[in-house]
Amino acid sequence: MISVADRLHTVEEYYFSRKLKEVNLLKEHGKPIINLGIGSPDLQPPSRVVSAIVDSMQDATAHKYQSYQGLPELRQAMAGFYKKYFSVSLSPKTEILPLMGSKEGIMHISMAFLNEGDGVLIPNPGYPTYTSVTKLVGATPLFYDLKEKNNWLPDFVALEKTYDLSKVKIMWINYPHMPTGTVAPNKFYEDVIEFAKRHNILVVNDNPYSFILNQFPRSILKYKNAKDHCLELNSLSKTFNMAGWRVGMVMGKSEYLDSIIKVKSNMDSGMFYGIQKGAIEALNCSDMWYLSLNSVYEKRRTLVWELAEALNCTYDKNATGMFVWAKLPEFVKSEEFIDTVLKNDSIFIAPGTIFGSNGEGYIRFSLCAETEEIEEAIARVK
Repeated sequence: MISVADRLHTVEEYYFSRKLKEVNLLKEHGKPIINLGIGSPDLQPPSRVVSAIVDSMQDATAHKYQSYQGLPELRQAMAGFYKKYFSVSLSPKTEILPLMGSKEGIMHISMAFLNEGDGVLIPNPGYPTYTSVTKLVGATPLFYDLKEKNNWLPDFVALEKTYDLSKVKIMWINYPHMPTGTVAPNKFYEDVIEFAKRHNILVVNDNPYSFILNQFPRSILKYKNAKDHCLELNSLSKTFNMAGWRVGMVMGKSEYLDSIIKVKSNMDSGMFYGIQKGAIEALNCSDMWYLSLNSVYEKRRTLVWELAEALNCTYDKNATGMFVWAKLPEFVKSEEFIDTVLKNDSIFIAPGTIFGSNGEGYIRFSLCAETEEIEEAIARVK
């Protein structure tokens, strides 16, 4: 056997990749598993999006290599989307780079800016990919606490006392926050931009959940001086039920994007033409799309709240996004709890600990299941 690279010893297989093997094995043995653990939209994209990709197959350029920067009309649609919904003006030529999903962007940004040993500020709890990618590029994860008593927002004073920030290169933030659903106030964005300026840190806001059960979408790029020290990632996965299409984008100062394209252009050969045409249609959807989407999620969330209560959990009704973050009874461990529910009730729920140590004592329900499935889950628990 050829030995693997040392970097692989710093990471493990993604939790959901491992756990779903167990869940699928239970299904194969006849267990009627209800999956409330994964945030993979089960609803359909807008019909005009599907039509666009079908129609595009006849275009003369459809099956050729595509531009690394994406179609000009795709970047224009992204700029229009940000102007309409976030009040952010972006140059489609220099300040927007389409990606094959925002997860790709996490790797590209890290490869573009991090050297071995550089510090990276990562939220705890937070998206596990921030940590794994940081380790894969040889940088050092530095976790900053997000806690319920502080409304899942960072304490910048404590952060400055905890770490030598002169060694920090990137800070990952993610609001609306996954997994808690917290929406950050205006002051937070002002504070984090000032923090970035003070310590010469590149802040990256990962922003894929803005339109799910959230009345006030915000972009960090709207705030004063943000472009000097900030990038923003976004995605069509959740907003338009296009997770498998892999369409995302990174926005910010042209000099930063020029560095990212040096990595990206050596990693892929452009996004499939038809997917780009479908993405353009999605970004130009009317406001009715968001209203209809959220009406479905609102009904599901009400049922998940009922399920959480049946499991003796508490939750925040002000939280947003396609998950419900729920607090377990005191002294109950997250992974032990979800394993018990999986065994006894055939319901899979995500344990809070997969998002960091501050997730202990919490679980996360996904809203990506039909109402009938959630009702069945409630019946099983009761």
